[in-house]
Amino acid sequence: MSYTIDLSGRVAFITGASSGLGTQFAHTLAKAGAAVVLAGRRLDRLKTLRAEIESYGGDAHVAHLDVTDVDSIKSAVAHAETEVGAIDILINNSGVSTTERLIDVTEDSFDFVFDTNTRGAFFVAQEVAKRMLARAQGSAPGTYTGGRIINIASAAGLRTMPQIGVYCMSKAATIHMTKVMAAEWGRFGITSNAVCPGYIETEINSHHWGTEGGKKLINMLPRKRIGQPKDLDALVVMLCSAESDFINGAVISADDGMVAA
Repeated sequence: MSYTIDLSGRVAFITGASSGLGTQFAHTLAKAGAAVVLAGRRLDRLKTLRAEIESYGGDAHVAHLDVTDVDSIKSAVAHAETEVGAIDILINNSGVSTTERLIDVTEDSFDFVFDTNTRGAFFVAQEVAKRMLARAQGSAPGTYTGGRIINIASAAGLRTMPQIGVYCMSKAATIHMTKVMAAEWGRFGITSNAVCPGYIETEINSHHWGTEGGKKLINMLPRKRIGQPKDLDALVVMLCSAESDFINGAVISADDGMVAA
């Protein structure tokens, strides 16, 4: 006997879908049956991803999104719901970082990180939640009431790390934001949870792990290895499913024991 999670009939809006974890989440949810809305700034890459998903029978759509621009957020969400239907799942994944000591942080670099990781994540969730709440209260059409909000935080939001202090702060704020969302929106059937990945190899950082500093860092990890984007698949699909209805306000580490060590 096997156990399967089927997301057929659900619409998932994925921010930062043009690369890294966002691309992986898009493939994973599409293969689980969801219609995926690929949201981000790099339309050429989103269109390529859409073609890849459609090649194996998946349902994918593209929406231009700049999470630092509230008007862009509203436009992208409206476009998604007009083209595909009501959003049932939000994967709030867009994120950026800088590498600098706190003494060197400028207003521009601070705003660069917080505008995407915290402010942007909040206003994306707020815009999607407004529509989920309207359906739950019967003031907007939709066959599915409630919803799933999954904020991609970081192990860095649970543990301080040198030279990425502003990133740590932004992800800690995202974690607390998730808990507040869970408290306010949970009674309407909307669950809000945070996933805190550890070190995951993506195209942006893959070069680092072969350097002396990268190898030293890997050697400090509990099992002396870094993760792959697919290592988050089971967790994300579970949190998107109807079966996760009792999981709300959770902060789940997916870091191979890094924070616990």
